[in-house]
Amino acid sequence: MDPPGSPLETTASLLSLIRGGDRSARDRLLSRIYRPLTRFAHGRIPTRARDLTDTEDLVQVAILRALDHIEGFDSRREGAFLGYLRSIILNLIRDEARRVKRRPEQEELGEALASCGPSPLEEAVGRDAMDRYDAALARLRTEQREAVMLRVEMGYTYAQIAGALELASTDSARMMVTRAIVRLCQMMKSQESKGD
Repeated sequence: MDPPGSPLETTASLLSLIRGGDRSARDRLLSRIYRPLTRFAHGRIPTRARDLTDTEDLVQVAILRALDHIEGFDSRREGAFLGYLRSIILNLIRDEARRVKRRPEQEELGEALASCGPSPLEEAVGRDAMDRYDAALARLRTEQREAVMLRVEMGYTYAQIAGALELASTDSARMMVTRAIVRLCQMMKSQESKGD
C-alpha cells in the first residue's frame, strides 16, 4: 500500500481505510474528488433551480450520500467510485429539475436588467454538448470510460492511470486514453449529426 497522502494511493485503498474508520483517509479522498466533481456538476443544474441550489451544495450532498452507503459499495476499479458519484449527481440534478417544474413560474424582469451571462442559446448548446458527452461516455467500454474519467475529470497522469487500471505501462495508459477520447469524439459527432 502507498504511504498516506501518496498521489498513487488508490481510491479502493482509501475506501477500505474509510470503512475501517480512518478519518484522514476520508479527508484525502474528499480532497481528491471534490474539485473534479464540482467541475462535472458545474452548469448542469437547471437555470430555474440555481437560486435554491448551487453546484457546491449538490456535490456535498452527493458525497454524503455516497459515504452513507460506502459499506455496500464494491470498489474493484479506480474509476468506479467516481462513476458512482457522477450517477448520484445526475440523479440529484434530475430531482432538482422535477422540483423546479412543480414550482410556479417566476415573473420576468424588464429589458433594462439584461443578464451578462450566456444567452439561452449558448446555454442550450453547452447543455447539448454535455448531454452528448455523457451519452457517448456511457457507451464506451468500462475500462475506456474509467480511463477517460480519470484523465479528463480527475486530472490523473498517465502513470497514475496505468496503476489504477493495472495496465502494463504509462504508454499503455496514454494509448488507451487517446483511443477512448477519439472514440468518444466520434460518437459525439455522430450524435450531433443525427440531431441536425
